[in-house]
Amino acid sequence: MSDHVSATAPNAPTRSTTRAFSVFAVLLLLAGTLCAVAVGSWLPDRDPTDLLWTGPLLVVGFLLAEQLAINVDVRSGVAWTISFTEIPLVLGLLVAPFEVVLAAHVVAGVGTLLGRRVLDRAVYNAGLMFMEISVAFAVAHSVDLFLDGNGPKWAGAFLGTIAVPLLASVLGLTALRLMGKGMRVGPSLRLVLQTLVVALLNTSAGLAGYEIADKAPWGGVLIVLVFAGITAIYLAYSGLLREQRDLETLSEVSLRVARSGRHATGPRGPNPDGGDGRADDDEWQLIAERIREQLNANRVVLRLRTDPQAPMRTLVAGEPLPQAMRRDDPRQLREDAMLQLPGSQVRYFRVVDAGEDVTEALSRRDAQEALVVPLRGATQLLGAVEVHDRLSRWRGFGKADIQLLRTLASHLSTAVDNRRLLARLRHDAYHDPLTGLLNRPGLREAAAEPMRQADRSAVLRIDLDVLSTVADALGQAWSNRMVVAAGRRLRDELGPEVPLARLEGGAFAALLLDRQAERIQEIAERLRAALSVPYPVDRLTVEAGAVVGWASTADCEIEDPDADALLQRADVAVRATSEAEPLRAYAPSMGQIFLRRFQLVTQFRSALETGQVSIHYQPKVALPSRQVVGAEALVRWKHPEFGRVDPDEFVPAVEATGLVDVLTDFVMDKALDRVRRWIDRGLRMSIAVNLSVRTLADEEFPDRVAAALLKHAVPPELLTFELTESGVMADPERALPVLRRLHTMGVVLAVDDFGTGYSSLAYLRQLPVDEVKIDKSFVLGMGTDLGDMAVVRSIVELGHSLSLTVVAEGVEDDAARDQLVSMGCDVAQGYLISRPLSEERFEAWLRARTVQVRGARDETVLTLVH
Repeated sequence: MSDHVSATAPNAPTRSTTRAFSVFAVLLLLAGTLCAVAVGSWLPDRDPTDLLWTGPLLVVGFLLAEQLAINVDVRSGVAWTISFTEIPLVLGLLVAPFEVVLAAHVVAGVGTLLGRRVLDRAVYNAGLMFMEISVAFAVAHSVDLFLDGNGPKWAGAFLGTIAVPLLASVLGLTALRLMGKGMRVGPSLRLVLQTLVVALLNTSAGLAGYEIADKAPWGGVLIVLVFAGITAIYLAYSGLLREQRDLETLSEVSLRVARSGRHATGPRGPNPDGGDGRADDDEWQLIAERIREQLNANRVVLRLRTDPQAPMRTLVAGEPLPQAMRRDDPRQLREDAMLQLPGSQVRYFRVVDAGEDVTEALSRRDAQEALVVPLRGATQLLGAVEVHDRLSRWRGFGKADIQLLRTLASHLSTAVDNRRLLARLRHDAYHDPLTGLLNRPGLREAAAEPMRQADRSAVLRIDLDVLSTVADALGQAWSNRMVVAAGRRLRDELGPEVPLARLEGGAFAALLLDRQAERIQEIAERLRAALSVPYPVDRLTVEAGAVVGWASTADCEIEDPDADALLQRADVAVRATSEAEPLRAYAPSMGQIFLRRFQLVTQFRSALETGQVSIHYQPKVALPSRQVVGAEALVRWKHPEFGRVDPDEFVPAVEATGLVDVLTDFVMDKALDRVRRWIDRGLRMSIAVNLSVRTLADEEFPDRVAAALLKHAVPPELLTFELTESGVMADPERALPVLRRLHTMGVVLAVDDFGTGYSSLAYLRQLPVDEVKIDKSFVLGMGTDLGDMAVVRSIVELGHSLSLTVVAEGVEDDAARDQLVSMGCDVAQGYLISRPLSEERFEAWLRARTVQVRGARDETVLTLVH
């Protein structure tokens, strides 16, 4: 029988829907009362002694039928309850007076509502109970009068019982529509039909039991056995249904957590943990509601802190918390006896057996019992879930509830932890770790949609031009401080809404929308002036300068401009600035620079074939033995028209046009040939080759490496590939498998420029590397900056703790070398030993600067003589 709409009806009813439902409930109660009075006066009197045995039995029957109910979700937060009250009802129609059945039904129904603490629907359900019994007896008596003893005795009771679910369905659908949860006609008819089928089965079962008990000897015993079997089957089915609903709840909760993760920070968001907005809170509120519904609880309190620096957030589903518990007072939460949460187990607190402190905590929550489970991430406590007072108070929370909550907490913790990691990765992917501003990909993402909507766009590139001098004189740490200060000044001038990025070093970029040329010029002058204000550095004041170049869609002939295209032209404009003209707008005539890059790219392959591109070698020396253990292969290009072309100019152009594989194979082939000739002379020295981001994404690269090693008959351990962390993390899903294959082959893998990446320490353990190279900026700064010295010492200790070889770049004086020796650094590389040399000059350097001695393994080794 469809008794009532569940108490979880609307998640957030409006005042108008609540008022409409309340009026409907009162009218239904009045109508039910009038019907009961009218039907009671119309029906013939029965033997009042029936009260002595039928009344209690019917009360028990209705109570059992109410407890063995099935809840069918018809809307989010709304359940349609189907119970088995047709069985005691049809029996009451056959054997008991109207008043007895009405009293038994009302007592059982109201008792169930009180037990479940569902008081907000009490008026509606009371009116429905009066109406149901009145209609049932009126139909049954009308049928009996119509048949006048010619039909079966139970015909009236049968039709009277069937009329009840039809009435309840109509009234229930009306109530749903008044609460704003109305259903379409098709689903409504299907639900009514399902309810009617259940009513037919229940009524038939009740009538069959009555006939057997009335006619057959010992029929009552048989009925008891049959109903015991049916009850066992129902309980088994109920358990399976509970498991299914638990799985559905787990799935829904996980999906909602993932959905809330979509609100995590993108390229323009300030918070790396993301997801603290209103949309995110709405998702968490729905999660709390879903947990409350599944556990049939009066209240669920979700305490959540995804950011360690942020305060705990509290969301409540169900009955509101008392006023004293609504404030997120950190001290009160720390001292709360129910929130002392070591471990990760579910704790079950009850007033009847709790200590004084727990009883007080329950009292503050206006609760009689509570399940509490912590949400633990990999490194911190994320929050806790509290579940207060099961609605079926006669039973309380059981093992199934505790198990479900434990599983839910585990899923929530994992999902929130993964979401935090994802948000952090997304934030790091789009933001500069030093300044917190956007990086180049972040600017591209933040600019894409605004540029499509704007009539005109402009990208400014702002370069702070004293950083190299500051870094050389004071160390990289002070240079970084100037970059941070410059970023703050730019942000203050532009405001929070303008996308601002740090590109590299002291280079910044900003996107301006719908600005006239004069306005852009004015902003550029203001930014340059802000960056040119002297910077206080310790007790010194550093004079700074800046240049600004910009490109606008109004000045660039680009069919579909994007941030990269404008930034490329703004870069050209910056290069065209001078001391006399520090501000420049891009002009098409500056395209000659692009023409140069185009020439370099198109001529690169022929340059390899004609010998314009060569390999220089910079030696690497073991500390403290001074043994030459190998060299780094560095590419150089002497162009017949442009002269010596800096690798920083042609290598990015080669990478961008897809020729990097050709370059990498060329360098590797030359380097392995050099190693082969050393082996033929009895020397065992390795060679290091730098890898590009694009090479790390090439799944066929390990096969080419294996073929090259085989071609030159070089052991794989004498070949080292140097890679940057940013190169690996540009596409880790593709890069890591390539690195693992190379590592399995025996090739040595080294992390270059180690210490400059924001998350280097976090990812080092995940990379299959054998060697780390300390970035030269830290080595150069050791003599003047204790912070840089501490960084170098930490990297050496970290590398050794992970069984990695540590190489220091940028060793330019004896003091730095001696400091590295005292720290236990393994290998040194830098101008103190030698600059990069051509192959002929490198061989001459080996002859002049080293002596051959016999090594520990009876091989020939070269050792520096001075």
